[in-house]
Amino acid sequence: MDSLPDAIVQYILSHMSNAKDVASCTCVSKRWQDSIPYLRSLYFPRNLFDNLSGGNTSDRIVRQMIASIFQLEELVVYCPFSSAGLSSWLSLAGSSIRNLELRMDNLVEHMTCVDQPPKLDCIGAALNLETLKLWGVMMINSPKWDTFLKLQTLEIVGARLEDFALCDALKACPNLTHLVLLGCEGLKSVSIELPQLEQCKLDFYGLGNCLISITSPKLEFLEVQGCSWIRVPETRCLRELSIANNSGRVYMVDFGKLMALESLSVRGVQWCWDAISKMLELATEVKHLYMKVEFTGDFEALLPFPEVDFVEFFNSHRKLQKFEIHGAMFAALCQKNSLKNVDARFVIPCLKEVIITVRSPLNAEQKMSTLESLIKYGKHLKKMIIKILQMKSSHSSTDDFFEDICRYLDLVSARKLVLGPSLNPFHSIRLVV
Repeated sequence: MDSLPDAIVQYILSHMSNAKDVASCTCVSKRWQDSIPYLRSLYFPRNLFDNLSGGNTSDRIVRQMIASIFQLEELVVYCPFSSAGLSSWLSLAGSSIRNLELRMDNLVEHMTCVDQPPKLDCIGAALNLETLKLWGVMMINSPKWDTFLKLQTLEIVGARLEDFALCDALKACPNLTHLVLLGCEGLKSVSIELPQLEQCKLDFYGLGNCLISITSPKLEFLEVQGCSWIRVPETRCLRELSIANNSGRVYMVDFGKLMALESLSVRGVQWCWDAISKMLELATEVKHLYMKVEFTGDFEALLPFPEVDFVEFFNSHRKLQKFEIHGAMFAALCQKNSLKNVDARFVIPCLKEVIITVRSPLNAEQKMSTLESLIKYGKHLKKMIIKILQMKSSHSSTDDFFEDICRYLDLVSARKLVLGPSLNPFHSIRLVV
């Protein structure tokens, strides 16, 4: 590297970010040390300062390294730091930092350091931020932020939040395009109004009874976990939607027309049937549908799904290409009345792949009838996977169900050999136990 021009050396070293590597480079030669000010990124790992001695502190060392750089654009700090330290760093480099990621660790600190200015308030000095990622946040009071006009990505992971505090924080970020809130607890009712938002991922801890309202006309991707009431009126751009509730029930969903929706995932222990039927009614253009809901019922009682007409369902979802269906919904499709008086012109036009999870041998005859109908009417079906999971029944019907599946596998294989691949596009059926 001695023969390389200074500009090339500076360019190579500018791709370093780990603070330990940067410190090592300053000891190699004066030429390398002189290139350090041209770094653009600094990363301080979690355990970097575990063995400090001589009165040094992590706050002081981080400040010294930041002060040695002309125009720092990215700062990632996972090691412990104080609010005074953060304030001093951002007073030096706040105007140039574009990407800031901090492990706050102030869920406990809030109780022990209440006399210090909150770390969240200190972040307000970095007004030119484009990306802000925070880990371990206590936001029970509204952060004292001016408006982050350039901020496009906000991620908060592992947080204790109050409704009004989060609302005020989002108001300070009016131009967000990406919002991620993971492992957040304490929220009861959240209203998000972000006109530029395109991708949103929300994961709330607790009883699963949060109410969420999102008004974002450009929203393309939405994933929600832990909400019972969900309202998203503007959905003309929404392409991917996932709704889950592992702790509570989903009582109500209120969406606009899902004309652009290609992928829908519906998961949870219990959904009200009105919410399920509303989603299926709206998602007529969907290409990939994943359904894993165990029970329905409006209150405490866990009820099975009502009958879902096989023909009507696929006539309403004619663009469906991949269908992943679990237990209860499959049982609802497996009704004898669903396949009576089928119109001779009925086909499932676009379906290519089906993944079915079965957890009970009950009504095996009806289930086999549905499997046969999927292959019979799915003219472009190429792949079917049948997963038999956690089937605890010791009744003889369990063995009979296995035998029926295996017999059907043999029948399909034989039929494929007779028809040949040119006449039968169906490629494979697989049983997973």
